[in-house]
Amino acid sequence: MSDYSRPKGTQDFLPEVQPYWEYVRTIVADLAREYGFERIDTPIFETTELFARGVGDATDIVEKEMYSFEDRGGNPITLRPEFTAGVVRAYIENGLRVQPKPIKLYSIGPIFRHEQPQAGRFRQFHQFNAEIIGTPSPLADLEIMLLAWDLYDRLQFRGLSFQLNSTGCPTCRPRYVDALVAHYHTHQDRICEDCQRRLQRNPLRVLDCKQAQCQPVIAAAPKISEHLCDDCAGHFSELLGYLDALGKPFTLNHRLVRGLDYYTKTVFEVWAEGIGAQAAVCGGGRYDGLIALLGGPETPAVGFAAGLERIIMVMEAQEVPVPPLPTPPVLIAHLGAVTRLEAVRLLAALREAGIGVQIAMSKSLKSQLRQADKAAARWVLILGGDELARGEVTVRDMASGSQQTISREGIVAWISEQLQHPA
Repeated sequence: MSDYSRPKGTQDFLPEVQPYWEYVRTIVADLAREYGFERIDTPIFETTELFARGVGDATDIVEKEMYSFEDRGGNPITLRPEFTAGVVRAYIENGLRVQPKPIKLYSIGPIFRHEQPQAGRFRQFHQFNAEIIGTPSPLADLEIMLLAWDLYDRLQFRGLSFQLNSTGCPTCRPRYVDALVAHYHTHQDRICEDCQRRLQRNPLRVLDCKQAQCQPVIAAAPKISEHLCDDCAGHFSELLGYLDALGKPFTLNHRLVRGLDYYTKTVFEVWAEGIGAQAAVCGGGRYDGLIALLGGPETPAVGFAAGLERIIMVMEAQEVPVPPLPTPPVLIAHLGAVTRLEAVRLLAALREAGIGVQIAMSKSLKSQLRQADKAAARWVLILGGDELARGEVTVRDMASGSQQTISREGIVAWISEQLQHPA
């Protein structure tokens, strides 16, 4: 046993799970391009203030979950706990605001949160993140929601539906928050300690509480849909009309607020059936005030994020088939020291021709054939003393077990022809 083990809440992604990761990343990239999104990659770490201000210093992420430290220059740094704040910073800093709107961006990569690890939840995990920046239109909300839907549909998740709410805007939300706080003050002795704290710092978050003692208070709480201004109500109504027209099932969830302070108007989750107690597979919403909050011009935007670990966990559990990763079709076997140099020359010649090839590294032919079988090689090129003397190569077909000899000068062309025109 090693003296070292991986940090709590992290994973080693071994070769046998890589086909799932490659498949999901390919689906994500293809789908994003079909929808007209362009890729953006931002640093894994940013200044701590960016997340504290952008995500909200009263959120659980900022209060409890960020990996923050000082670098050697004494600068406060945080490993990114989510993508959007960094994407907005890049949008402002790199002058993307002068480009024609809307701008459609996506990212994929690791995220870090110091949470209690559980099934499908880790301290280092990976997200697919998508943003549409520069338009207030409900069509942008719809486009983001359809992108999320199509992702899970292509990955064969069953029973998809939306959970949907509007959290209002700076015009109408304060009135709702006042009503919510007033309601909770009449039940102060019945709510948990977390909700008592949230009521002071981030009142909307009380609606997301999972404690049993708080459920009757939440059920009786006023609904934000009854306090929306005309603009927010019209925006939400138009979005619901689009979903109805497309036949996408949705449920109005008045408790849905999400865990980030920057959301305005639309918030949503995609739910799926048959994946255990946690039906929500991803979520997002509109954040019209975030770009201005971080120093840019007033700019509307909407986005969502999906966790890849959770996707792959469900695919494995439901035995969703994924294609195997491609492997080099050729392995060169060599018998004895005298043939090794010629095997190396043949290795170089095949690779120069763009043919995937490995060279055996054990001594006996039996061991080398076992290596070829494990590597899923299609052909083994055998170089022994007799082949070397005759200027030939013995080609073994690993599927049929048949063998033939090909001239050393013609072997590269023969392999190329077979790969271009398989039988």
